[in-house]
Amino acid sequence: MDDTVRDRLLADPALILGDRELMRALVAAREADLGDNVVDIRGRAMEALEHRLDRLETAHESVISAAYENQSGTQVIHRAVLSLLEPMDFAAFLETLETDVAPALRVETLKLVMEAVDGAPAGADTGPLVVMPEGSVSRMIAAGRKAPRGDDIVLRRASAETRAVHGTEVASEALLPLDLGPGRRPALLVMGSLDPTRFSPAHGTDLLRFFAQAFRLVLIGWLRE
Repeated sequence: MDDTVRDRLLADPALILGDRELMRALVAAREADLGDNVVDIRGRAMEALEHRLDRLETAHESVISAAYENQSGTQVIHRAVLSLLEPMDFAAFLETLETDVAPALRVETLKLVMEAVDGAPAGADTGPLVVMPEGSVSRMIAAGRKAPRGDDIVLRRASAETRAVHGTEVASEALLPLDLGPGRRPALLVMGSLDPTRFSPAHGTDLLRFFAQAFRLVLIGWLRE
């Protein structure tokens, strides 16, 4: 070995210890010298530590990725809520669902489903507001299931029960039930995405729940006028 290289390694052993490939080569050379009948426990311990380090690095990267996605999702929801607060009348509020809020949420469809009051016409519409017959909200949430799903947020693959509401093909959807208070029938905010993995039952709903609460308060404010 060149004296300069040797002196440098002696002065700073971390040059080798911090390099996995070098350490692996040194251990392999040591085991080759010992022969096939001798097991170098130190080499096996280093391999085990390497595997453990790999797992820790993978977990670390996953945590960072999840934190980034959560921060990005929070910013998306904040922009969408701000868009809800800008309109000056109910017609503009409905219009902004398609022009501003849906793009901010990065979804293909965003529909507000409300059940018709007695005597009012009901039927699917092409706009952001869809008026449906009484009981439609619970049927869409149940999606053919006999057991009720309650009033919590539903994330799932697109269902036949909501196809007419979306008005276009979507692969996954989010259903956000809205309690509009005593004396008012339930409403439903329906989001649709072409991405089949966008809305999945395994995903968290904290951000969507916050958006639904903000949307509900804004909508109740317009209904009072």
